[in-house]
Amino acid sequence: MKRREALRKSAVLAGSVGLTPALVSLLQSCQSQPRLEWTPQVLNESQARTIQALVDTILPKTDTPGGVEMKVDIFIDKVFAEMYNQEQQQTTLEQIDNFDRDCQQQFGASFGELSADDRVEMLKIAESSGGKFNGKVWGTAVGTQEPVSFYRSLKSLILWGFFTSQEIGKNVLSYDPVPGDYLGCIPLSEVGNTWSL
Repeated sequence: MKRREALRKSAVLAGSVGLTPALVSLLQSCQSQPRLEWTPQVLNESQARTIQALVDTILPKTDTPGGVEMKVDIFIDKVFAEMYNQEQQQTTLEQIDNFDRDCQQQFGASFGELSADDRVEMLKIAESSGGKFNGKVWGTAVGTQEPVSFYRSLKSLILWGFFTSQEIGKNVLSYDPVPGDYLGCIPLSEVGNTWSL
């Protein structure tokens, strides 16, 4: 290992020590995982390719980093491994396989093998039948939450992993580690970009 790489990894480790939420620390540990050496903990190779394709389709690289570049697929596998019990893992793996079977029936190939246009069409189908999460007030869902589909839950996890990553939080969203004055009543048009902190 080169000295510069060792220092970079040490800095990432030191920076993540102060983070208390378990999922945030999981995401930060994904950032140092080399892409070519990644071996899924819960997913099999086919399922990992499906998750990677979903991440890449939902959050493609543009002028900002994409979800795969932020290693959100690795993060998702770690969430499955470290936050789900064995029964939840088994159910999730079956749901991934069912999603791929639906792709086979609709388009004749698994999601990872579909063209970009067919992927978008498959996501439109999944969106229309996936249910919706209730709105929240101060972090608590309003009303009784109806069941949502595997796709809707996975999409929520993908977005959450992406927007809570250190790179996106610091370099894409607005970031001010030492905020200034409290301004309680300003027009929304003056707020600007979404804030990560």
